[in-house]
Amino acid sequence: MFTKPILTAVTAAAVAMPVPAMAGSNDFAAGLVGGIIGGALVNSQRQQPRTTTRSTTVRRSTSSRSGISSTERAQNREVQTALNYFGFNAGTPDGVLGRKSRTAVSGMQAFLSLPVDGTLSSFERDILLGAHARALSGNPETMRLVSTSPLGARAALQAQHAMMTGGGAPAQRMTGYPGLPLEVSRAVDEIAASSDPSAEQLLQRAGFVQLADLNGDGNNDYILDTSVSGSSFWCSAAQCKALVFVSTPDGYARNDMLAHGPTAASFECMGASCRLADDGDPVMAAAPEPAAPDATVEVASPALPVFGAAPAATLSLASHCGKVNLLTATRGGFIDAAAGGEPEVALAEQFCLARNFAVDAGEQIMTGMPGVTMQSVQAQCAAFGPTMAAQIGALSTAPRPAVMQEVAGFVLGTGMSQEQLRTTATLCLAAGYAADDLDVALGAALLMVALGSAPHAELLGHHLQSGFGTAERPDLAAAWYGTAIEALKGGTTPVFAPNQAGRTELLTWAASGVGQGAAAAQPVPAALPNFGTAATD
Repeated sequence: MFTKPILTAVTAAAVAMPVPAMAGSNDFAAGLVGGIIGGALVNSQRQQPRTTTRSTTVRRSTSSRSGISSTERAQNREVQTALNYFGFNAGTPDGVLGRKSRTAVSGMQAFLSLPVDGTLSSFERDILLGAHARALSGNPETMRLVSTSPLGARAALQAQHAMMTGGGAPAQRMTGYPGLPLEVSRAVDEIAASSDPSAEQLLQRAGFVQLADLNGDGNNDYILDTSVSGSSFWCSAAQCKALVFVSTPDGYARNDMLAHGPTAASFECMGASCRLADDGDPVMAAAPEPAAPDATVEVASPALPVFGAAPAATLSLASHCGKVNLLTATRGGFIDAAAGGEPEVALAEQFCLARNFAVDAGEQIMTGMPGVTMQSVQAQCAAFGPTMAAQIGALSTAPRPAVMQEVAGFVLGTGMSQEQLRTTATLCLAAGYAADDLDVALGAALLMVALGSAPHAELLGHHLQSGFGTAERPDLAAAWYGTAIEALKGGTTPVFAPNQAGRTELLTWAASGVGQGAAAAQPVPAALPNFGTAATD
């Protein structure tokens, strides 16, 4: 019933009628192709056919002359299968570790910060195969790690490496606990290192983590009450240390204070600096900001332009997901139908999980593009919002087929190949979510759906259901959810949380009541251009 890959309809429309010029789309495409993203894409495309042919030749030649025993070939297949599982493309597991396999091994070594030489040592092989076995075992702890970490399946590989390299000073964590910023997560590890409870046990204890907007900037701030750790290292006979983290443009600033039974009312914070509310003496001020004593704290204006007149006081999606993920971790896992949870909460959890996977997908592409960083991609992708303003605006006013007509016109107007558009959209989707620029994220998600990735329609359903970056339109959200769910039920490879068992069924249950009783979708505004025949459902 829902959308087939839209490009078939786009091609038919292109043959039937001329395409009106899309304002700014060619300039945007030229900027991408000529810049860091498009240039890397073109180079990759030019080299890919020769690399594939040469790799195939080497693999066949090596296979025919290698004299590899059947036992060694079986072991090599295990390595190739595990590399593919963790997203390091080793090609078809044929038991011959050729050039493609060595490149995959190098990728794994770089990911784990190991010496990169393309050859597995016995220790590295044990890490790889051990992590693969744990990931396939269905161990609840491992599955929770994989399903909630922005690293996805690679989180199991990272955990296996950490476990097998223990004994010295633990490496500082590079990713936060679900729902917690990295700075707060590192403090949790610090408290756990001098306490009997583990970090995971501390996070389960009521009152250990408190959320509040302490400095009035519209983002979550965090209070860690060390008294629940039972550690004399953090507590004296009368007082315990409270660690207060307040958001700043550069991350979270830490303030260490002595407080008994701390709550949000215990502190007064401005910018990065906090003090105890009862005596007014600053205890610690990280990167204090100059301000008059009687200055009032106002919600900061967003650094990025907002296309859609979103209220300035609206909480960011990143902040929202931080709270959602923390509640999920505190509960011990995702809500499901069998547990009798709330469908809206389940959709919020899956929205934030999908957002994490979208960011990770873009970051993985960036690792193979020398000199490209998330910041440089964000700068390139900033044009996505204004360039696709018409399509993004139609999302909250028009039915899904009409929106896809708009996006189809944009696709044809760029002059870019499907592969360039797909990779660019993947990068800009990650950049948009990482920067909390929802216009960029929405534009990229629309482009992915138009290029045939129906599972990405889930993101658009979430935005319309929750009202982040769009008007809150559950009546329109239902069709986008339906597009993604029908594709997944039809066997389309999942894009988000592919290792989360029963996720399609969970989405089906949670989205089943979306849009029921809501107002009917508004007609397409007459000012929007019509590009050929709409794709049939």
